[in-house]
Amino acid sequence: MKWIMVPLSIFVLVAAVSCAKSKPKPLVPLKLGTGATSDAQSLTQRGTEAYQARQFTEAKSYFDQAVKAAPDSGPAHYNLALALNAVGETEQAHQQFIEAANLAPGDKVIWDSPALRPFGSPAAPKGPPKEHPYGTQRPVFGGGPR
Repeated sequence: MKWIMVPLSIFVLVAAVSCAKSKPKPLVPLKLGTGATSDAQSLTQRGTEAYQARQFTEAKSYFDQAVKAAPDSGPAHYNLALALNAVGETEQAHQQFIEAANLAPGDKVIWDSPALRPFGSPAAPKGPPKEHPYGTQRPVFGGGPR
């Protein structure tokens, strides 16, 4: 009986460790690619410093300027989205997260970011769910209660 308990104990331990929730990764601004202008990279660096100092309004301003300097940069839009989200401008943040994902289709950091999870799939339909075409009432057989 002992020889069964040891493997069973190991299995339970491994299962418990693998099911434990890992701590979510902190949301941090991304560096721009090497193709970005030095102005955009400088603005991003300043925005990152402000973001890390929890000066989110100032970070938003820097990241907004960086997006204007590098409008085709996914990381620039992502950084702006982080700052917008931090100051509570969630609808604008959503738009910037989606833009970042569209501009950086292979960037796992952007696509796997916990920041995108609350917004769901960009292709998901918005608004109330559609009514079932045949209704949702249970059928009544025999003309109803007697």
